[in-house]
Amino acid sequence: MNIAVRVEPAAGTLSEVDYRWDPDTDILTANLKARGVGEGMSGSVGVEGSDGSWLIFDVSAGRINGVEVAVWPSVRKRSTLAPPPEIEDVRVTLPSRQSQPDVAALEMDTSLVAESDRAERTIHFLLGRPRATRVVRIARDILLDLDANTRLAGVWLLNVPPFPGDQ
Repeated sequence: MNIAVRVEPAAGTLSEVDYRWDPDTDILTANLKARGVGEGMSGSVGVEGSDGSWLIFDVSAGRINGVEVAVWPSVRKRSTLAPPPEIEDVRVTLPSRQSQPDVAALEMDTSLVAESDRAERTIHFLLGRPRATRVVRIARDILLDLDANTRLAGVWLLNVPPFPGDQ
């Protein structure tokens, strides 16, 4: 898994997250309410798990503006699940690739594991092989796991609303 990001200190308040469930397809979309300005790639970054699951990142000017779970991996339910207590608020940018600066879509194949708390209000996606990470906050309810080389290793979705019909 090799999606490298650039990390900078957060400027101002973090964006709220607007969650939407599509009850017909089970697609969960998490969109940032305030869109950031930056420099970098624009388009989509898709992460496909070996089981056919999909996470899609909506990226504009290098900034992640949303995350969509298009096809769900099997979800391991844990009695409790919480991000680590130390989380740094940051601004993350996905730089354009020097070899392909105009590429608007990027797809990566990797292992994709999902885990949640019992209520499925906290969902953690692990991307690629297990490795040591630090957790950063890019929006009020979206966290990223970054490895030692500042590559994306996971995504946390917090305060996810219940699936329609599960209420």
